[in-house]
Amino acid sequence: MVLLAVSKQQDVASIRLAYAAGLKNFGENYLQEAEPKIQALRELDICWHFIGPIQTNKTRGIATHFSWVHSVDREKVARRLSEQRDPALGPLNVCVQVNLSLEASKSGVELAECRHLCELVSTLPNLRLRGLMAIPAPSNQLAAQRAGFRRLAAEYHLLAQRYPTLDTLSMGMSNDFEAAIAEGTTLVRIGSALFGARH
Repeated sequence: MVLLAVSKQQDVASIRLAYAAGLKNFGENYLQEAEPKIQALRELDICWHFIGPIQTNKTRGIATHFSWVHSVDREKVARRLSEQRDPALGPLNVCVQVNLSLEASKSGVELAECRHLCELVSTLPNLRLRGLMAIPAPSNQLAAQRAGFRRLAAEYHLLAQRYPTLDTLSMGMSNDFEAAIAEGTTLVRIGSALFGARH
């Protein structure tokens, strides 16, 4: 299982400490905040993941600076990321974001629509379909947390039979990673539990 350190609102010094402790995968939500960090830490062997909502006018920077994108949720974004990815960098690893709880405040496709978007991503030349990502509705109940993750995991296992590159189930954050692990996540996105509360 991959531990993705969510480093948004963390400074370069904190990321260096986490890297020195053995972490190699870091997640950022905002391109404007991430770019100077990536530049400042370019000598380190960090794998950068973009995990925030994607504005179409930010796709070029995301395609240039990141190895992974977990939040692809519409066709236009997928096509732009592929068109703007330099082939010399290798394919951009992509997770399709699913909106499990259909919350208007969250990005993502409905579970029933994610197969179409996965099919599109799999055909684009500079993208590699790697998995599914979701941020379920907040809950303090373990059973409710597990139920949402179970639905995503079931869809993931169906899709993995069709797409051989599909190997990543990106689910679980600081407040629900135990439930995600119980339902078979392959990657957890942990911020405050690693770095402490943001200020």
